[in-house]
Amino acid sequence: MDTKKIGVVAIIGASIMWAIEPILAKLAYRNSDVLHTSTIRAIFVALTALIYALITNKGNLRVNRKQLGVLLYIALAGTITADFLYLLALSKVPVINAILIGHIQPIFIVLIGFFALKEEKLTIFDYLGMMVMIIAGLMVTTKTLNNLINLRLGTLGDLIVLSATVAWATTAIAMRKYLRDLNAGVVAFYRFIMASAIFVIYSLIRSTVSIANVYQILIGVIVGIGIILYYEGMKRIKAAQVSSLELSTPFFGVFLGFIVLKEMVTIMQISGILLMFVGVYLLARKEKQG
Repeated sequence: MDTKKIGVVAIIGASIMWAIEPILAKLAYRNSDVLHTSTIRAIFVALTALIYALITNKGNLRVNRKQLGVLLYIALAGTITADFLYLLALSKVPVINAILIGHIQPIFIVLIGFFALKEEKLTIFDYLGMMVMIIAGLMVTTKTLNNLINLRLGTLGDLIVLSATVAWATTAIAMRKYLRDLNAGVVAFYRFIMASAIFVIYSLIRSTVSIANVYQILIGVIVGIGIILYYEGMKRIKAAQVSSLELSTPFFGVFLGFIVLKEMVTIMQISGILLMFVGVYLLARKEKQG
């Protein structure tokens, strides 16, 4: 399997992990809160990443000063800010809304990447794929044709997820520009061990740190696997393509949300999700031709 195909498979695998995460988060919230769930999650993501780094990188966790600075930024913007906002929004909006909005990164990736990753040239297939997925995203978010016509695009919870999406986009660019040569486990370990330290200190100041349920642990392991797959994919394909391929997540999210949480979706949302596969096809076609 060539490098590009490995990248695509890795991102699809990460997408499945992203779909499982919000289900586990909602289950964890039944007897815990966002702060404590975020804290336990970050700790177990770091442990999962450490194991991966020890196995695949011979235990080498060394990074230089410049890389450490970028990792600190990714920890603050990607985990302390974006991940926390995403988990907070999950307590306010349905899984499908959170997943879909959380993965509409292509617009921000393209805008930021235009300045930060000038060497990455997007083709007509990239733009068509992203355009189709953004339209599909609006269909899922607005739920009905009447809402779309009247531009009822969502709630405060949706806006919180959108804010997280912008922050995630900046970390995707930073990772691809400065950390492509680092082992994926090393990147994930530093990102979440730094975030864990901040979360633990804040949690101890407010109350205590404790594991309320097994779902908090499972979230950490699942996200750890997802982050590693995501970073492995980021090394192999374009940042904008990564974000677009991630939009396969809603398909898995809708299925799990219905099975586990009994969350219902509208016909327009289902149509939007199906349309996303057209976008994935366009990107996959580009991969084959590249």
